Amino acid sequence: MAPVFGMAPDWLLHEGAPLAAATVLSHPEQLERLRRACPEAAETAVLAGDPCFDRMLALRRRRPALRRAFGAGDGRRLVVLNSTWGRSSLFGSDAFPALLRELTETLPVDEYRLCAVLHPNIGYGHGPGRLRAWLRRAAASGLTPVDPLGPWRQAVAAADCVIGDHGSVTYYAAALGVPVLLGSFAERDLDPDSPVAALGRAAPRLRPGTPLRTQIDAVIDGHVPGRYDGFAALASSDPGGSARLLRSLFHSFLALPEPARPAALPPLPVPGTAPGGPPPGTPELLAPLRVLTRVVADAPPEVAVTRWADPSAEPAGPDAEAAEGAHTVVDEDTPDTSRLALADLVTDRSLAGDPPGPRAAELLAAHPYAALAAVRTGPGRCLVRDRAGTQLALTALPRPDGFPDPCDPFAYASAVLAWHTGGHPLTTLTERGPLVVTTGRVRHRVAVRVVPA
Repeated sequence: MAPVFGMAPDWLLHEGAPLAAATVLSHPEQLERLRRACPEAAETAVLAGDPCFDRMLALRRRRPALRRAFGAGDGRRLVVLNSTWGRSSLFGSDAFPALLRELTETLPVDEYRLCAVLHPNIGYGHGPGRLRAWLRRAAASGLTPVDPLGPWRQAVAAADCVIGDHGSVTYYAAALGVPVLLGSFAERDLDPDSPVAALGRAAPRLRPGTPLRTQIDAVIDGHVPGRYDGFAALASSDPGGSARLLRSLFHSFLALPEPARPAALPPLPVPGTAPGGPPPGTPELLAPLRVLTRVVADAPPEVAVTRWADPSAEPAGPDAEAAEGAHTVVDEDTPDTSRLALADLVTDRSLAGDPPGPRAAELLAAHPYAALAAVRTGPGRCLVRDRAGTQLALTALPRPDGFPDPCDPFAYASAVLAWHTGGHPLTTLTERGPLVVTTGRVRHRVAVRVVPA
């Protein structure tokens, strides 16, 4: 058996004596393994729970707010891709590039939110610039890399599914009750008696050849609450109590009395509610989009829209079979400028402050084969212009629960294009009630008004 990571004598002893005054463990099962791996260090062992897991447990009551912060508060499914470091990790596997492509190409962008939580050693080992370059195409297609020193715990707590490996983050996800899929798992590097090894035997694995979307949906829909309760029980010797235990330990070393107030860990903020940058929200979709549409009803107007980020082949499946029309959307800031000539709808996400009407006219002049141009004017809002000069302002109406609609407003622009190519004048959208745009299981209500050119 390979040495237990972090418990080998080379890590814990100097000239046969323990290096640390206290070897802090999170659970009694670790103590048994420490006694086998390095009995000298076991004499200094202290059980003090897991402060990281305690802070994640406290996030469970904030799950609705967290999901809104990550752009998944409307029924969209949040999928978190996680990898530890090293050649045996998911990131280090030969399958990772294909997995990344399938995630971004085959999951409709308005039905799934994708985040990546990668171990910081990956960036240290390869350099942050190289890592960003490797992820650039995926990021343009809707994947949001989460800073490993930022809100990764919030992303995991908000997730519908975590695709991971043998790293601690995937274990934390399971212990929180989040469905997990193992993209790789290094059994040979683990103590077979460890809880992480047990998770590898219990959790489902990705199956090559089976569509990724099918596997993700099956894991989410088939998840049984409580399935991973045993792993939660092994994550901490005292759930919620690590602050108290660690403070007592530290004050004993300092020979100081403890404060009278209860020990507490600072709560993790919902992204976007504290200094440190905007929430992850809806990603900037700069990759060309292939869009399938279907006009569902005329009054009130309803259009079903399914968008894929730069698929290598024409999308297939039930969405494609039900579609009546298809078009291509390309943003002015796309990394692949050669695709602009193919755009049926050309967009501008920049919020540069230019007047939206003249900017839309400018886009149509620059791209003579596009039928429509759309300029984002704010969250949930855009202006659409056709070649006849008709301009429509599209504004998402609040959802039934009162929260703003987080959908990308250019999904609404695609619905307008489907309405237009179906033979309907654009102005009829203002006469028949709010436009309803369906993305997957979610219905978005959009106010439409004519804007003078």
